[in-house]
Amino acid sequence: MQAYSMDLRQRVAQALTEPGARQAQVAARFCVSLAFVGKLVRRQRQTGSVAALPGRGGPPRCLDAAAQAWLVAQVGRQPDATLVELRDALQAETGQRVSIGVVWRVLDEQGLRRKKKPACH
Repeated sequence: MQAYSMDLRQRVAQALTEPGARQAQVAARFCVSLAFVGKLVRRQRQTGSVAALPGRGGPPRCLDAAAQAWLVAQVGRQPDATLVELRDALQAETGQRVSIGVVWRVLDEQGLRRKKKPACH
């Protein structure tokens, strides 16, 4: 989710300084939530800035670097393996069960593309 633009943040903060301005009215005027306006006021009071907080990086990775390297090497050894086959081989090798999405993301980051289903014979 993207943070609100600095321009919008500044306009909301400016609108709050107008005489008789209420947070609920300003929120409705700019089509933002009342919670956003309250947090903006609190942040401006505490830090003097209305800038968005920096991102926190998201959740930690499911696979460590060694498991990711093994997965990439496995594609080199078995280039026609499907995502399901790679996931199952990873579990057999490391004992760690992950989703197909995790396998896909690791390979996508390396520029490797995979088939989703085995070829029909």
